[in-house]
Amino acid sequence: MSVNTEKNTMNEARLLKKKAIVDERIAAATDERGVTILLTGNGKGKSSSGFGTMARAIGHGQKCAVIQFIKGRKETGEQLFFGHHPLVSFHVMGHGFSWETRNPELEKQAAEQAWELAKTMLADPEIHFILLDEVTYMYKYGHLDVEELLDALASRPIHQNVMMTGRTAPRRLLDTVDTHSKVENERHAFANGVKAQVGIEW
Repeated sequence: MSVNTEKNTMNEARLLKKKAIVDERIAAATDERGVTILLTGNGKGKSSSGFGTMARAIGHGQKCAVIQFIKGRKETGEQLFFGHHPLVSFHVMGHGFSWETRNPELEKQAAEQAWELAKTMLADPEIHFILLDEVTYMYKYGHLDVEELLDALASRPIHQNVMMTGRTAPRRLLDTVDTHSKVENERHAFANGVKAQVGIEW
């Protein structure tokens, strides 16, 4: 047996072993229901990932909803693109970043208003995918009660998928969600003096 033939045989055996493990996991995953997904971390791309996932849902003809809890300063590219889509209910509820508003009471009122809307969506069986963008800040600042969120997630329609974003999140939420991914920051152009630009930051 040549060296190349032996390598190919070993590689094929390794791949077959890996396939058997994957097939076993697929066979064991029999629970059919919607999932909760949480994206945290200091890196760029959490909201972008949320909207990318929503695009997948739309591609399958699923009805979607978005509530942005902070981004209230200007129209974002995602709002301009998805805002008038027939399968998307899009709501920008925030007044901007806290260092711009400098009004905690106004921020709290906006958060409570956004949460009232979110509760109706989390109870709507016609909505398949919900993106609660930057919602975790509302718990960091004490504007909302995380237990209310956990109750709403637990009692939502069984097929409904919910994605949440924000740099940090309460431990109770971290311990409860089905999927948690953390986006780390290795380097950011803004730190090197590159101006925020249309189509990248908003």
